[in-house]
Amino acid sequence: MSHTIDRAGRLFGSFNPISLQALNAKAAMLERLDNKYVVHEAVLREALAELAQHFDVLEIDGKRAFTYETCYFDDDELHSYYDHHQGRRRRCKVRVRKYTDAQLCFVEVKLKDKRGITVKKRLDYTVDKYGMLDDAACAHVDRSYRNLYGEPFRHTLQAVIEMRYQRVTLVAKEGGERMTIDGKLWFSIGERSRTTRPDVYIVETKSANGNGIADRILRALHQHPTARCSKYCVGMAALEAVERHNKFLPALRKLEVVPERGLTHSALLA
Repeated sequence: MSHTIDRAGRLFGSFNPISLQALNAKAAMLERLDNKYVVHEAVLREALAELAQHFDVLEIDGKRAFTYETCYFDDDELHSYYDHHQGRRRRCKVRVRKYTDAQLCFVEVKLKDKRGITVKKRLDYTVDKYGMLDDAACAHVDRSYRNLYGEPFRHTLQAVIEMRYQRVTLVAKEGGERMTIDGKLWFSIGERSRTTRPDVYIVETKSANGNGIADRILRALHQHPTARCSKYCVGMAALEAVERHNKFLPALRKLEVVPERGLTHSALLA
């Protein structure tokens, strides 16, 4: 972990810091269009000089890279995974995310509206409940789903995969645009795990129209969004927990975590 933190300190040393309080004072972009890119460090370095002109970096107690732990939930038939794989407009991901350094925890429900915009609904949670969903969490999932889609959430959820990574967050000096850079991803189901290379990052841009400053800077470096780059789906495929993963192969290849064979989810958990 410290190696990644040191790397982040070097990469983002030229950015002006922004505090968590100042970040939270800006409008939280919980409804946004996002793009994901798989970027090698050499390309990221090229982008940083221009990015630093437009973005500040989140800094807390002198740190600029923070550990995120996330547990994703799905039902026995993995509807969340396969809805994404099949490109269904109506889809839902449920996770419990722990901000390890700050010891904060949230239940997060990610949905897609009719415009294709990501809608994230968050519920404060206690750290001791990480990895599980209590009654309040399940009610939050159902309420979020009903409010957007007009019908109840009918699936019974269980924890299916955990992941951990280091995240750097950039915040636009003007406007609500944000950018996250995730490195050294670790995926785990039971005793089985996979990691990505330390010089490969998932960069996510979040803007009102999906064509923000960061997108333009990356395009100028011949970088294009990587389709189907959900960390949940990529992790499930990389750990061979699903029957079908062909839609995620481009992302898996870029991340260099292509599965060798197709074990079923039930076989993995057996």
